[in-house]
Amino acid sequence: MADITRRLGWRHLRGTPTAHIRHHRSGQLAHDGPGLSFWFRALTATLSEVPVDDRELAMTFHARTSDFQDVAVQATVTYRISDPALAAARLDFSVDPDTGVWRGAPLEQLATLLTETAQQHALDVLARTPLSSALVDGVASVRERVSAGLGAEPRLPATGIEVVAVRVVALRPEPEVERALRTPAREQIQQEADRATYERRAVAVERERAIAENELASQIELARREEQLVDQRGTNARREAEEYAAADAVRADAEAARVVRLAEAEAASVRGVGEARAQAQAAWLRVHADADVAMLHALTGTRLAENLPRIDSVTVSPDVLTGLLAKLGAQGAPGAQE
Repeated sequence: MADITRRLGWRHLRGTPTAHIRHHRSGQLAHDGPGLSFWFRALTATLSEVPVDDRELAMTFHARTSDFQDVAVQATVTYRISDPALAAARLDFSVDPDTGVWRGAPLEQLATLLTETAQQHALDVLARTPLSSALVDGVASVRERVSAGLGAEPRLPATGIEVVAVRVVALRPEPEVERALRTPAREQIQQEADRATYERRAVAVERERAIAENELASQIELARREEQLVDQRGTNARREAEEYAAADAVRADAEAARVVRLAEAEAASVRGVGEARAQAQAAWLRVHADADVAMLHALTGTRLAENLPRIDSVTVSPDVLTGLLAKLGAQGAPGAQE
């Protein structure tokens, strides 16, 4: 929308680069072009503002396929006004000289023209297409047909309209039909998901079985190694016992040999001592063989006295003393001496 200001009966218009301004003064074209700025009088001026930028027109309409199924078509048409002078001559783009607002609704007229034209071509192609094919290839076919139909429409160039692009966003059936169509696909997807779940479970079970087999094999190997360890320990224990027994036998033999040697040495010593004593006794006997009997008795008494225990005191009872005196008296009598 143009920006119009008022000064003492004059008006100043300042347009935008995307708006084509046409100013007629008293029926004569005074200004023509985009982005203009000028002064004018409201009583003698006629202003038109034609947008020349690219505009998007979203449209939604219903159609019926060859099998009598309703579908909703959502499309977007991009257009521009390529000939502002022709568009201003065919449509009412005039603006109020005081406010700069369009007096009519030219863009709504363009939207109605484009929508009806696009809808006509879309209905034409969908009316010969069944629903299943329309849902599969309908978007491309409708886009091509609408684009070709708008390009061949003679009213658009005559109005100064150029269609830049056509896009079909969606083509959808009624909700009940869509749910009915989704059911087989959902069931197939669910079956594939169940099959994938079963396969995943089968793989998990197979992996668990492999893990269990590995654990069992590990346990068997461990038990076998423990058995080998027990056998080896038994062998080591037997070998150790044999070594201890051999060592004990060696020690016993050595001890026995030592005892035998000690006994033999002791026996030899005893024999030597006995022989020495015997030789001494024999020499002693040979010395005393020629001695007098009285001398032998004296030596015997002396030896006996030497071997008698020490007597600290002697107690003589009257009976013993009487007997001794009697013996002495009998020995002192003359007859007794003879």
